[in-house]
Amino acid sequence: MVKLILLLLGVDYLRNRWRSLMVTGWLLLIVGIGVFIDALDGALGFPIAFVGWLLIIEGMATLSVAWAGVGGQRRLRYAKGVTFIVAAVLILEGSHHGHFILSILIGAVFLSDGALQAASALVVRYRRWRVALALACFEIALAVFMFQPYPTHYVGTVPYCIGLMFMFAGLNLILIATRVRKLSSNPAVWGDPSAEAASASDRHEPRASEWDGPPGDDEPALTVHVWTPVGSSKNEVQRRLIVDRYIAAVDRNGVISTGHAALETPEGIYVSLYPAIEIDRSPDDFAHLLRATRENDVPGVFQPSYAFESKAWCPSTIRVRIRNYDPIRLANFWRSYRDDTTYNLTHRNCSSSVSRALEAALEGAAGRLYGTRAGWGALFRMILTPELWVAAQIRKRAVTMAWTPGLTLDYARALSMVADPRPYGWLKVARMALAKMRDSRRRWRAEASSNGQFASQTEPPSRI
Repeated sequence: MVKLILLLLGVDYLRNRWRSLMVTGWLLLIVGIGVFIDALDGALGFPIAFVGWLLIIEGMATLSVAWAGVGGQRRLRYAKGVTFIVAAVLILEGSHHGHFILSILIGAVFLSDGALQAASALVVRYRRWRVALALACFEIALAVFMFQPYPTHYVGTVPYCIGLMFMFAGLNLILIATRVRKLSSNPAVWGDPSAEAASASDRHEPRASEWDGPPGDDEPALTVHVWTPVGSSKNEVQRRLIVDRYIAAVDRNGVISTGHAALETPEGIYVSLYPAIEIDRSPDDFAHLLRATRENDVPGVFQPSYAFESKAWCPSTIRVRIRNYDPIRLANFWRSYRDDTTYNLTHRNCSSSVSRALEAALEGAAGRLYGTRAGWGALFRMILTPELWVAAQIRKRAVTMAWTPGLTLDYARALSMVADPRPYGWLKVARMALAKMRDSRRRWRAEASSNGQFASQTEPPSRI
């Protein structure tokens, strides 16, 4: 989350507000510690019912405007609304059973997340895998804490979670403030730091601060091309839920297809890394290839263009297009990144190359939308955007496991909602309602006018 906020808002925006971020972070950390400690004795001073009502109001509000979303945004809002309402019902139910069910659900989330992260760290052995393994063990310990009844017999579950949320939020803000205080360039951006000095007048500036949908085919935009494992397989695949969406697809001959990803811009940049010699992806050798170690490095080659690659192989399965990007930073990244053609199936592959290029192109995207008008509202709006949290979770999974075309696709979709924000659900509904009212009034006036003319034409002449 910290890196994404640094990435999307930009160092200049955050550096000017580091003191406020630091103060806010410490306040949240202190409040979170107080709420967590208060819940340990079972005598709650925290207004838990108030939280339940807030959740149910937010859930109902989200569901009422979810239909106004676009594509994945609509599904995400429905999921968020249902989750909030279920949690609110369990909180307001107030019995031991409600607290128990909520504790088990939250513990299951911590346990599954920690177990997945630990397994991926042990299998892939990426850089800093020991740190990720320690964090996974911490998550598993939190899951055990949620599962067992001591010390409050599950009554303190909600205050525990709220306290942890405040503490983690506070620590994140403190970390952001500490990092941006003396930064001259953005560590979240891959490539040449001199991109930070690029003149704002030379950059690609969006002409609006929000859009109702994705760019049209005739509109200049950065394009992420994704060949899904199923869509790029030469033969019929054996369908496996989730596996063939995010990892690989296996055809009837046992051949594994992992898909592909590429990035293209109107300025002529095309990022598409592929092994120079086809890697044997048979099931017997595939487990060994998952190690992100140097013995699995092979020579790679960058494809020259989408037209060349699609003609030699096949057109991309899905495209994600983004208007608000910075071609200067992307060009700086590309100049330094393309000098190394090393390919590694889990550490440096087509998907990781596209994701890094995408992050370089979107540096400062949220702050760039509002220009000099960018204030605290830009930060709050971004933090409250559900897609930012989704992007953070996808990035966490990909960094601790491996970037795949499926993860890159979801990551690009989530970031597109932040870089090219859609109107708030309520605002969109209000605008549509006002537009419909105006159309109705125009129609009524036209009907009244036509009825009046018809009456004057058909009225019999008066007798004198």
